Amino acid sequence: MIAALTLLLLCQLGGEIIVRLLALPLPGPVAGLILLAIGLAIFGRVPESLRSISTGILRNLALMFVPASVGIITQVDRLESYGLVLAVSVVVSTLAAMAVTALVFRWATLRITRPETPEGPAS
Repeated sequence: MIAALTLLLLCQLGGEIIVRLLALPLPGPVAGLILLAIGLAIFGRVPESLRSISTGILRNLALMFVPASVGIITQVDRLESYGLVLAVSVVVSTLAAMAVTALVFRWATLRITRPETPEGPAS
């Protein structure tokens, strides 16, 4: 368990280092997640200890929203000023993300299921 948690934290640290060194417009944990995914792809499977620790973290994911909730409560004056703009931008960006995801999924599905056509001169 300690080794799996250490691996997760090292991937996050590696992501932070890469993002800062290369000045990437990406959060460090996202880069760390990419590092972890690459490592797991190379390894070929998810070790049981990593599966166990990540399942435990996901079960308690709701606790991660407590700091964000406190932040929202402390910024009520800004929420009153920009609430409508924030709400509209969240809805629009969510719909755009869903639309792009659907289009990419449709494109990938069509590409995978397209029957092979023999190449050569048309008869």
